[in-house]
Amino acid sequence: MPMQTVKMVITGPFSAGKTEFIRSISEIDVVTTDENISPDSAEFSTKEQTTVAMDFGRITVDDDLVLYLFGTPGQRRFDFMWEILAEGMLGFVVMVDSAKPETFREAKSILETFRAYAPTPYVVAANKQDDPEAWTPEDLRIALRIEDNVKLLPCVATDKESVKNVLLELLYSILEEMDT
Repeated sequence: MPMQTVKMVITGPFSAGKTEFIRSISEIDVVTTDENISPDSAEFSTKEQTTVAMDFGRITVDDDLVLYLFGTPGQRRFDFMWEILAEGMLGFVVMVDSAKPETFREAKSILETFRAYAPTPYVVAANKQDDPEAWTPEDLRIALRIEDNVKLLPCVATDKESVKNVLLELLYSILEEMDT
C-alpha cells in the first residue's frame, strides 16, 4: 500500500501557540518563517517573534501514514498566506489562547474563514489550559458559539501528549469522513 500523506493546517490568532504546537510534536526541525517583532509594534508583548509565512512540521504515524503540519501566520496582515496554506488540506486545528478573551472574536473569525476555504473536518484547541487565567473548554464553547458536534479540546501546546491528543481527534474526524 502506498504511503498516505495528510495535510493539516494549524491556525489561530497571533500568539495562540501554533508554532509551539508544531514544535512539540514534529519529528523534524520545524521550518519557520519567524521575524522579530519591534518593541514599538502593536503586537509586541512577551513574544519576540511572529510567523510571517508558515511553520512546517512532519509526523510519521506508521509505515503508511505521514502527517504534514502547516502553521499559519496569526496576524491579519499576513492572511494572504491562509488560502495558499489551506489548499489541499484534509483538516485544520483552530488554536485559541484560553487565557486571552480579547482574542476570542478573532479566533471565531479565523474559524469561519477556514470553513469557507474547504468543507474539511476541524477541531478547536483550547490552548494554555495550564494558565490559571484560562477559560474552560466548556466556557470557550459558549463564548465562541461553537456547535456541540465540533470537538473543542483542552490543550497545552508545549506538552507533546496534549498536542498528540488534538491531532488524533482531527485525524479520526478526517478518516471518518473519508470512509463515508
